[in-house]
Amino acid sequence: MFFRKNTPSVEKNVDALYDQKDDVAIKISSLSKCYQIYETPRERLKQFIFPRLRKLIFLKPKIYFKEFWALKETNFEIRKGETVGIIGRNGSGKSTLLQLVCGTLNPSEGVVDINGRVAALLELGSGFNPDFTGHENIYMYASVLGLTSDEIKLKYDDIVKFADIGEFIEQPIKNYSSGMVVRLAFAVIAHVDADILIIDEALSVGDAFFVQKCMRFLRKFMENGTVLFVSHDPGAVLNLCTRAVWLQDGEVVAQGKPKEITEAYLEKLYEAEQGESDSTNLLAMHADKEEPLLRDMRLDFINHSILRNDIELFSFSPDTPSFGKGGAKIVNVQMLDGNGNALNWVVGGERIRLIIHCKANAELLKPISGFQVKDHLGQIIFGDNTYLTYRNSPQKISKNDTFFASFDFVMPLLPIGDYTIMAAVADGTQEEHIQHHWVHDAIAFKVHHTSVSHGLVGVPMLDIAIKLENNEN
Repeated sequence: MFFRKNTPSVEKNVDALYDQKDDVAIKISSLSKCYQIYETPRERLKQFIFPRLRKLIFLKPKIYFKEFWALKETNFEIRKGETVGIIGRNGSGKSTLLQLVCGTLNPSEGVVDINGRVAALLELGSGFNPDFTGHENIYMYASVLGLTSDEIKLKYDDIVKFADIGEFIEQPIKNYSSGMVVRLAFAVIAHVDADILIIDEALSVGDAFFVQKCMRFLRKFMENGTVLFVSHDPGAVLNLCTRAVWLQDGEVVAQGKPKEITEAYLEKLYEAEQGESDSTNLLAMHADKEEPLLRDMRLDFINHSILRNDIELFSFSPDTPSFGKGGAKIVNVQMLDGNGNALNWVVGGERIRLIIHCKANAELLKPISGFQVKDHLGQIIFGDNTYLTYRNSPQKISKNDTFFASFDFVMPLLPIGDYTIMAAVADGTQEEHIQHHWVHDAIAFKVHHTSVSHGLVGVPMLDIAIKLENNEN
């Protein structure tokens, strides 16, 4: 199935646009959407009547509205098998773009070429009739998505089972909760054998168990299908997507690898709140001595085998990408052993101290410093900050003071791969603060060997046992 949506202004270019490779699932060319904004209903009525009258007497029509371009000259393509995330602030044009791709809106200019069957989960309840029962809406919605009556009959029981809304399947949709509506909508699109799946963050209203079920379906679908996914959450884009597109004020700001795009987007979010960012410097300090407290009893054995979790550390670089207001600077980030010595190798399961060295370029009334450990996709593995520790007794820092934040923890056992540590220093509270310096990849490290067989991390165990319930020993 191959169809297109175009406007007269680009009709002459349709043949050229049609000639595209078979591996392109969606091609968006010069796509724009303009809305007419009226100050009052009277102005809308004037626009409906007066231009026609003026045209009859050969006068130039008068405009009674303002133009709002929700999307402007948007161009990109999505290849088959890609999962592309659209990120941007509210009002950036994300939902408008998806509606244009799905055909629920007509473009003011431009062309959308679709190669394959599309299933979409957009606004809550879109595609449903609120007065119809769930049963009736399954047949209606699935038929709109391209299934025949016989195909729907074959899939009906599976759809109902997936939705898991019980006897409500025979009740009108208007009596459903928001979560039940999403359950039913997702259940339908999961069973229409679509080539392209489009999701507009509707899963955020589902319960945890259903969201996990949807995630399992999505990951299976992503093995062969194409997904266009909108989210305000950079973590979701990092976790799900192979490519990201950043929209702002209806225009594509950037597109590329999710990690790079989400980091740039995060920087602009802070700059929108607190102004433009500054750069970084390099300096060094020292830390206090601490002894480890608890230990996995298997480590002595594991650490004398090929399963030892060897982690190679790389030094902090002053040139790594960063942003912030510059009231404080991160000048070095280190990992230390129990004797305060800087490490270039770490063993998973051992206690370490992470030090974030800073210099105050302005007075800090409520300084906060923190870190996040990320994998090669940019997913956050773990992290923490100093806010809760000093919430009731902020440590005031004077201008030109040097200071450091320290974090003592047992290094988790990590799977083989590349990782980075993000470090930041701010002033304020957890909810409201000025971000003075955010260093995306302050330290990089590489895990060479591991005993982890499942999951993102392995947690050192303090005790492992199998005992009979009636055995008190």
